Parts: sequence; structure tokens; C-alpha cells
Amino acid sequence: MSPMDWKGPPSRGPGGIKDFEEMLQNIRERFRGKFRLGGSLWLVLVALLVVVAGYTSFFRVATNETGVVQRFGRYVRSAGPGLQLKLPFGIEQVTKVKTGRNFQMEFGYRTVEAGVRSRFTERGFKEESLMLSGDLNVVDLQWTVQYKIGNPVDFLFQVKDVDSAIRDVSESVIRRVVGNRLFDFVLTVGRAEIADRVKVEMQEILDSYRSGIQVVNVKMQNVTPPEPVKAAFNEVNEAEQEKESKINQAQAAYNKEIPKAKGNAQQTVSEAEGYALERVNRAEGEADRFLDVLKEYRLAKDVTKRRLYLESMDKLLGEVGEIYVIDADQKGLVPLLDLQKTRGTKNEK
Repeated sequence: MSPMDWKGPPSRGPGGIKDFEEMLQNIRERFRGKFRLGGSLWLVLVALLVVVAGYTSFFRVATNETGVVQRFGRYVRSAGPGLQLKLPFGIEQVTKVKTGRNFQMEFGYRTVEAGVRSRFTERGFKEESLMLSGDLNVVDLQWTVQYKIGNPVDFLFQVKDVDSAIRDVSESVIRRVVGNRLFDFVLTVGRAEIADRVKVEMQEILDSYRSGIQVVNVKMQNVTPPEPVKAAFNEVNEAEQEKESKINQAQAAYNKEIPKAKGNAQQTVSEAEGYALERVNRAEGEADRFLDVLKEYRLAKDVTKRRLYLESMDKLLGEVGEIYVIDADQKGLVPLLDLQKTRGTKNEK
């Protein structure tokens, strides 16, 4: 049905239906001659439309990203890494969120130049780093928060300024945690415990905001007292370190000497046990030998007695150098037998 056949309400002054139809007719007449040359222009337009549709129908998501797809501004789905398809001509739009990357936020200082020898500045950030401990002492504390985007949909649509939310939450939590601890604890052994506690409480608050942020790590970079007391505190730290060094040296000496003493004691005990066993075995052997001799003596008393006498004399004379016979009527000592000379003569022969 053409516009001329449409039956509707009459025209009401300028701008009515009839005026509109006349305007369209004039446009047709004006451009009719230009399109008589052929249908090539229409083919070009159709081809261009296909190219634009194809170009706007595909998108690529990197390995460390997640694509959030919106249709007319409303969230419809999430797309993983790779080549993905969407509706063309801006019907669906994609926002790429870096979910596979860790981000870092610094407090109390800023990195001026990153590299092998990074340069930092603390000027202008004392309001972040200075805080009160539980015993009302001032602590100068610098820390970093590492985080990543765990839920890209909440990250985009739930919190307007996520960076400001993370910064505000981190400062409020760490000030409260440090405010519940003593000054010495914060500056010495409490750093790891404070960092772990801040991480847990930050995650709880950010989850309640549905920020989509996952806190990876909270690290204490530098914890120092204020300048007026820094020298005294350094002396205390040096004394503590020297104390620990002495304790470690004493423990090392203990570990060296005690096992050595235990080894010597065990060696002495082993030698005593060996000596006792040797003496017992020798005594038992001598007792058995005596019993054997006694048995032979009982069988042949004269022979055994003579053999024992001869063996004893041989053993005795073998140890004697010279023999003298002393007579009351004789005025001088006469050597009866020089066994050493006799033995030497025998050995020479």
C-alpha cells in the first residue's frame, strides 16, 4: 500500500501527511536520474553494510582479560579469551577487563621510576604513613596492597570508583589494626601479623561492597619511628640483634660440644665394657687351664710336678742376668753362672 492509498485523518495545516508525501515525491524526482546508471551503487552499499556488520560482529579477548558484553547497556554475558561473536552495529558492546593481572597500590610513598634500581619518593605522603599505635606513639608506616579483579561484572557496575574504595578501605583498616597494637610490637615482630590481618579485613569489606576485587597480598614496606626517636630506636634494634647473635653463637657452641662430649662418654663406656669382657674371658680361660692342669696332676702327680717345676725354672732363669751363691765363710761373691753371656754366645753360634 502506497502512501497515496493511506486513508487517515485530514491534514492539519503545514507539516501534515499530504505535505510529507509531496516532499518525498520531490526527493524521488531529484535523485531518480542519478540512480538510472545501474544497480552498482546499491551493490556497493550492500557490500559495505556486510563488511561493517562483519567487522562489528567479532572481537578478540586476550589471555589475561575477560570480556563483559552489554546489549543496549544491559549486561548479558561474559566472554573468555579468544575470538568471540556479538551482535553488530553497536547493539552489543564489549568492555575488556584485565582479570589475569595483579595491580599494586602504594601508601606512604610513590614509585618515581621502576627498574633494577627503582626510585621512590615520600614527599607529600606523610598523611598516609603517619598513624598512632595503641600506646599513643606515632608510627611512620609504608605499605603496599596487591590486588586483582576477581569478578569483572561487579567491578564495572557495583562501585563507581574502585581505586578510591580500595585506598580508603586500606587506610581505615590499617589504622584501626595498628591502633590496637603496641608501638614495640608494630615496629619489631608484628609486621607479618598486621599484614595478614589487614588483608583479611580488607577482603571482608570489599566483598560487602561487591567491588569484584580480590586482595592478593598486603606487605609492610617500611616501619619506622618518628625522626626525634629514630636514633634511640636504632640502638635498641642493634642491641636486640646483638642479643640474637649471641644466643645463636651459644646455641652453635652447644650443638658442637654436647654431641662431642656424648661421643667421648660413649667411647669410654664402650672401652670399659670391652676391658671388662676381656678380663672376664681371661679369668675364665685361666680357670679352665688350671682345672686342666689339676686333672693331669691327679692322673700323674710326679710327672706333672716335675714338668711344672721345669717350666717354672725355665721361665725364671730366662729373666735372670747373673746368679751368685752367698756363703757365710766366703769373703767374696763368686758368680756361679752368667746366663746372659751364655745366651749371647749361643745366639752368636
